[in-house]
Amino acid sequence: MKKWSLLVLLFWAITASVWAQKTDHYLLKNVRIHTGQGDIIEEGAIAVKAGKIVDIGPAKELAQKNYKEQIDGQGQWVYPALIAANTQLGLVEVEAVRATLDFREVGYFNPNIRSVVAYNTDSEILPTILSNGILYSQVVPEGGRISGQSSVLRLSAFNWEDAAVELDEGTHLWWPKRFQFTGWWAAPGPTKLNEKYRPTIAGLQLYLAEAAAYCQQEAPEKKNIKMESMRGLFSGEKRLYVHVDEAKAMLEAHQLLSPYGVKLVFVGAAEAWRIADFLAEQKIPVILSNLHALPRLEHDDVDQPYKTPAILHKKGVKFALSMQGSWNQRNLAFQAGQAVAYGLPKEVALAAITSNVAEILGLSEQIGSLEKGKAASFILSKGDLLDMRSSQIMAAYLDGKLLDLDKDKQKQLYKKYMDKYELEMPASKN
Repeated sequence: MKKWSLLVLLFWAITASVWAQKTDHYLLKNVRIHTGQGDIIEEGAIAVKAGKIVDIGPAKELAQKNYKEQIDGQGQWVYPALIAANTQLGLVEVEAVRATLDFREVGYFNPNIRSVVAYNTDSEILPTILSNGILYSQVVPEGGRISGQSSVLRLSAFNWEDAAVELDEGTHLWWPKRFQFTGWWAAPGPTKLNEKYRPTIAGLQLYLAEAAAYCQQEAPEKKNIKMESMRGLFSGEKRLYVHVDEAKAMLEAHQLLSPYGVKLVFVGAAEAWRIADFLAEQKIPVILSNLHALPRLEHDDVDQPYKTPAILHKKGVKFALSMQGSWNQRNLAFQAGQAVAYGLPKEVALAAITSNVAEILGLSEQIGSLEKGKAASFILSKGDLLDMRSSQIMAAYLDGKLLDLDKDKQKQLYKKYMDKYELEMPASKN
């Protein structure tokens, strides 16, 4: 066997022996813990039992307690499992092949559509996302004005029932655009006023009024499946995710929706920085999308998308970072790192892809940070997770169980061709 192949096999054999736990009650020690809440525990340890964190703190204190097994983390950095919000993971396989797309339904108002039933746990994209530390995803439907209900799912599971963390946790409303941008990115055309904007808002207002009136009836004579699926919105059990970018449109959305008492979350929110004081005052959380983009308007600073997270943080707006789509979710941590370069504190950037996401999705008691009683879902990195130059995911644990990160097809192809042409592995910078 070729020299490189032997080295690779030896590396993975050693790695598996180091990280693999033999019981469901173990202590991971000698690690640098980033809790996701702004705290860092040097030379820390995490105690796990039955998939939950039962203790966390300095390794010297925890190592003295009785555990069935103790695993030496060898000084690696431990982070909470990353959570990707606003994705089509498991709903899209090959974007150019229509038969592999299952994220959109026909119709205009589809609040009863459930994205979870189309979730494909055998997607070859999921292992590539797991390899970069993302273990949970909010899977969102698209299409029409109200596209349906999203669910928060594990990215490693046998089927969608096993993957479920929180089913049908929110409904998604795609706010109409006030302006139409013509042309394309290489040859942009003139911007035009959307003449259908006001009629569309009027139709949406009428639909919401009908839904609210229906949901006030405890036992309607004739059940309406679409209206029934909106009960959770008006009772406050579910969130309404409004996909909107323009500042003025966000203000109009709040004005229209606030009388119904719904829990608002703005998604996309490219111009949230313009109304940051208002968002902070109203305590409306924001899920920013795709920071790696040009600004919406020509007169904005070219680096405005990079600066937006720091502005929202300074103003006291609760926000999370996301990357709409599927395969590109693997770059989520690096998007947070980009925001750090533009003024966002590093631990706040980490929270924007872990604990803040969990809080906005209503799951802060289960996932998002490393604390007692929460799911033992975390990742070990050889370097700074947010820095693409040093990040090297060594292991990932989901509900206390070690995941096999070698199922990543990209890793398999990389090894295959490195072996084929007898190339040496590049030296690590760590």
